[in-house]
Amino acid sequence: MTQDRDNYPAGPVVFAYDGSALARLAIEEAGRQLAPGRDALVLTVWQPFDVGFVPPVELRIDAAEIADVRNAAEQTAAEGASLAEAAGFKARTTVAETAPSWKGIVQIADEHDASLTVLGSHGRTGLAGVLIGSVAEAVAAHSRRSVLIVHRRDPRDQTEAHANPVTEKDSA
Repeated sequence: MTQDRDNYPAGPVVFAYDGSALARLAIEEAGRQLAPGRDALVLTVWQPFDVGFVPPVELRIDAAEIADVRNAAEQTAAEGASLAEAAGFKARTTVAETAPSWKGIVQIADEHDASLTVLGSHGRTGLAGVLIGSVAEAVAAHSRRSVLIVHRRDPRDQTEAHANPVTEKDSA
């Protein structure tokens, strides 16, 4: 089922973008799942001292310098917006100084009346999940809006797909 542009939900898709490979994957997956042309807001959440995102490779920052961290967050969000544009979205950026990160994501989604929040999940379980926590899990638990959580692809899925390609004849 496809949506025409007149039937889009009112608010933008909010991408929680931290510069990680999973955040990039989340944007790519949303581009595959959603109709092109949707408004998007790419959000990078940051904190002084504990930056909270992966800045672009060429960028060196002093985590104690708030202006440096904010500038790096803005550049990281811009990188995410470029990816969102390439995936078919009309993207703009914002940054938020918030701890914990999930609160900033939920707050920005509410402030912008987001139709959907999209983020990647690192899939931490066990002790790491308890100690570090899951931003994706917290966003899903606390948001009143729909949330798309994109998980890391299992490399075995890719291997099996290449080893056993489906042909038109097989799917008929």
